Amino acid sequence: MSRPSPRSRAVRFGALAVTLALPLAACSGGDDSGDGAITVTATEAECTPSATELDAGVNHFRVTNKGQQSTELYVLRPDGSIVAERENIAPGIVAQVTAELAAGDYTLRCRANDSSDGITTALKVKGQAAAAGDPRLTAALASYRTYVEKQSEASLALTRQFADAVKAGDVEKAKALYAPSRVGWESVEPVAESFGDLDPKMDLREADLEAGQTWTGWHVIEKALWQGNTTEGMAPVADQLVADLQDLVTRVRKVEITPTSMANGAKELLDEVATGKITGEEEAFSHTDFVDMQANVDGARQVYTLLLPVVKDKDPALVTRIDAGFAKVDAQLAALRTGSGPADFKPYTELTEDGRKTLAADVNALAEPLSGLAGAVVG
Repeated sequence: MSRPSPRSRAVRFGALAVTLALPLAACSGGDDSGDGAITVTATEAECTPSATELDAGVNHFRVTNKGQQSTELYVLRPDGSIVAERENIAPGIVAQVTAELAAGDYTLRCRANDSSDGITTALKVKGQAAAAGDPRLTAALASYRTYVEKQSEASLALTRQFADAVKAGDVEKAKALYAPSRVGWESVEPVAESFGDLDPKMDLREADLEAGQTWTGWHVIEKALWQGNTTEGMAPVADQLVADLQDLVTRVRKVEITPTSMANGAKELLDEVATGKITGEEEAFSHTDFVDMQANVDGARQVYTLLLPVVKDKDPALVTRIDAGFAKVDAQLAALRTGSGPADFKPYTELTEDGRKTLAADVNALAEPLSGLAGAVVG
């Protein structure tokens, strides 16, 4: 999950929030940035854009955190699914979110200090977006859609084997299949998370359960396997997990993907590592966090590779920085391997504090230039 802690999208976006009543002058469709970006002022009590009526197509949101706590910015569809996001915006920092928007109604949400609510502002998008002119982007989209479908299908196939082992009571086989079954999911997680209902059903951590919420998905079985060394009572959970993954496979065939959503997704995958996996909280019982990290990094690399021909032309300096960042993260993860298989990694518990800090620094150093990928692609 793309979050400071592995919190479900339903928890994060399902609660009612305050919709600001903005003065009429703010609804002019213009901006005051001087370069076409919609400026957004964010505090613990404010989420104010310079315009709430926007033209269809690529829109840049430049958010300034004037609060005392870190904040996040999201552009949401009516169903609560995410078009674009930026997390971990520290006080005093200015960050940019690029979103490709068709005509319709959207919500801008600022969310300070990992609160479950946040503050929202309604956005109205009008007009018709210009047709994509670069055939390289059309090719990249087609290739990425194929990648997402294949990764989802691979995760489903391995999860079926995992579920069979769980239902057969084969603890050791289930343990061996647990981490591999998650690789496909982790590599395309931002796309999967765009379906807000599936993510909490499949990937919610115990630590993020709300009062009265039913816990389902991988981590329920993970706890039983590693903490209880049992599969007792897990057959219904395993069957539901398979059904949810089948639902995902069906949905991704029709999911909306744009060059900007691809690029934003690459950054989100690095955020997955930097703010979740690096703490060891994701795989609290199996400690297979490095498997997830590698899948996140590989998913981000796939997006970058597909968009690279365009980015090379538009911003070669950015390419140099991203390449250097991937090289450092790759070296860090390679040092944690025990073999060449997708799940052949040391347990997270063997990572020293100094090692954690170094890995976190290198991941953050890669995430920073990746945050400029969307702007470079459509700029």
